[in-house]
Amino acid sequence: MISNHFKKYRQVVGSYIQRNRILLVHISFWLVYISFNLFRLSSIKGGEIPWSTRLVFTGTAVVFNLAIAYLNYFLILPRFLENRRFGRYLLELIAPLFVLVVLRVIVIRFYVDGYSHQEGYFYSAVYIAQVAADMFVILFFVGMLRFAVDLFELEARRKEIENQNLSSELRFLKAQINPHFLFNTLNNLYYLAYSKSEHTTEVIEKLSQMMRYMIYDTNLPQVPLDKEIEYMRNYISIERLRLNNEIPIEFRVEGDTFDIRVAPLVFITFLENAFKHGVSNNTPDSWIKTLIRVNGKEIDYLVENSIVNGSKEKKNEETQNGIGLQNLRRRLELSYPDRHQLEISQRDKVFEVHLHLSLA
Repeated sequence: MISNHFKKYRQVVGSYIQRNRILLVHISFWLVYISFNLFRLSSIKGGEIPWSTRLVFTGTAVVFNLAIAYLNYFLILPRFLENRRFGRYLLELIAPLFVLVVLRVIVIRFYVDGYSHQEGYFYSAVYIAQVAADMFVILFFVGMLRFAVDLFELEARRKEIENQNLSSELRFLKAQINPHFLFNTLNNLYYLAYSKSEHTTEVIEKLSQMMRYMIYDTNLPQVPLDKEIEYMRNYISIERLRLNNEIPIEFRVEGDTFDIRVAPLVFITFLENAFKHGVSNNTPDSWIKTLIRVNGKEIDYLVENSIVNGSKEKKNEETQNGIGLQNLRRRLELSYPDRHQLEISQRDKVFEVHLHLSLA
């Protein structure tokens, strides 16, 4: 229970930091600046400086530095970034910087001796240069923060556009899968209707369930593995009916599939190809074996099928160049980058596919 609360607390804090990271960077910068000034003014050769004096000097520096830094940050620098006119930028910046330096010097002189010229250092050119340098340094660093913010926003927009492009590509690839499946299933349905099979209505019902799943569920980035398995079982049922249950078809699921989510319609392409090229009513010794093995966050998907006579060359060509498999390879790259391995092999009269997915 404590662990769950702590995890939720970390998520809330992490989300808050992510949303307000720019503000937190600015606050951190000014806290460091204030701490540095208080430490720097802690003592001089003549003795320790009182806290009241330290606070006045630091507070004055912070107020005037805030004024010039954020005048530049919100007004002057954005105009420069828009029109890229450096000369105009300097003119717009130097005037308020000069005014604020003068005002800061006047305030400090009034505080230290009431403008009686008793503290000669504060009336020297060295002190004025020191104030100007301090304000310029702060102006520079806060300006760099502005450039950092722009870079963050540019990178965020670039990633957003990239994600949108990838999402569009995924939708396009999935849209190509749907007609491919529908075409194959309608061929099966046509065959059953042509042969006046009593199972035609059963096929239509299963096809309806599968289409409902494809239309309403597969638009999500991920779906429950159990639904994907149910979809594959329905497809196998339709194929069994078409083949009059004469071909041995094995479909096994091992491991705990509860609460496992996967990209939709990834497994079905290999199964369709197995039925298309691996079985035939004219070849009684043809067969298909399919296994889905779940081990924690790892999934192994294996499809083995016989190669019917005369289809070996065609099978190999479509494996390498078929639109369905090309689309699937691309979808795997987009959905599981560096988290999948696909091995397709052919030996004797057996065609094998092994897909490994890492969900973590």
